[in-house]
Amino acid sequence: MGYYIIIRGPLGLGKSTISKALAKILKGAYISVDKVLEKNKLDKRDEKLGCISPQNFIKADKIILPEVEERLAKGKIIIFDGCFYHKEQIKHLIDNLPYKHYVFTLKAPLEVCIKRDSKRKRVYGEGAAMAVHGLVSRFDYGTIIDTNNKTEKEVIDEILTHIK
Repeated sequence: MGYYIIIRGPLGLGKSTISKALAKILKGAYISVDKVLEKNKLDKRDEKLGCISPQNFIKADKIILPEVEERLAKGKIIIFDGCFYHKEQIKHLIDNLPYKHYVFTLKAPLEVCIKRDSKRKRVYGEGAAMAVHGLVSRFDYGTIIDTNNKTEKEVIDEILTHIK
């Protein structure tokens, strides 16, 4: 029986790098929630909320659920990478994927996220980093991992210690 892992945290933290490396180690499938949102034009900011709405995240979930369900039923491992700043989105995935799962919230100071973002090919900017950091930091979910002053390998090793 397959299982899935949700890697959540603020922009610029290194979630994608860690998630892709984890997928390689576990021979799992990597899914970028941001890419699903972008591809399906669901990455638009709701002016009232000041961020992407929970409904758009849930629409993105619904798009990928059939393929994910099929893979999990075949015993595959799925790694979801995203900010997951709405509890509704996490709950929706868990409610619709009745498989073993792990949720990891990765944390780092805002300054670290801004600095890392500034060094990427696609820079989102200080304002976006601040906004997403604030949204993600509103709540903790799952296992909390402080990534500050840790290497990518140290974070991955810590995640792997929690996966049974």
